[in-house]
Amino acid sequence: AEKAVTKRIAIASGRIVMNNEAFLAIQGGTVPKGDVLACSRIAGILAVKLTPTLIPLCHTLLITSAKLDFEFFPEVPAVQARCIVETTAKTGVEMEALTGVSVALLTIYDCCKAIDRGMVIEDVHLELKDGGTHGRYEA
Repeated sequence: AEKAVTKRIAIASGRIVMNNEAFLAIQGGTVPKGDVLACSRIAGILAVKLTPTLIPLCHTLLITSAKLDFEFFPEVPAVQARCIVETTAKTGVEMEALTGVSVALLTIYDCCKAIDRGMVIEDVHLELKDGGTHGRYEA
């Protein structure tokens, strides 16, 4: 389709709920596999870049920025991941942000499954997208 090249941004988030032992191990940096959040951040950013190879109809895009941040929720206990992706292109980066956050959460699961096999990944969703024909969307 004939779309204008515009600056695009998408933010997706989700969380992984776990037992207290796994939560404290991530927070304290004592997970046997190493720094869980650093590994998860790298995996999520790599997933952003590989989205077109994973999802058949996604366009290959030049990603100008991909960031992953984490927040701890001790009362649950859970770790929330948020992926922010930017580009200047004819199509948006919603799928890249959703893929990045999903793979980041899966990586946390992989690193911690020896501590808690009952972890639950939940609430993966698009928080915001901006740019393009349809403009801004906020959940």
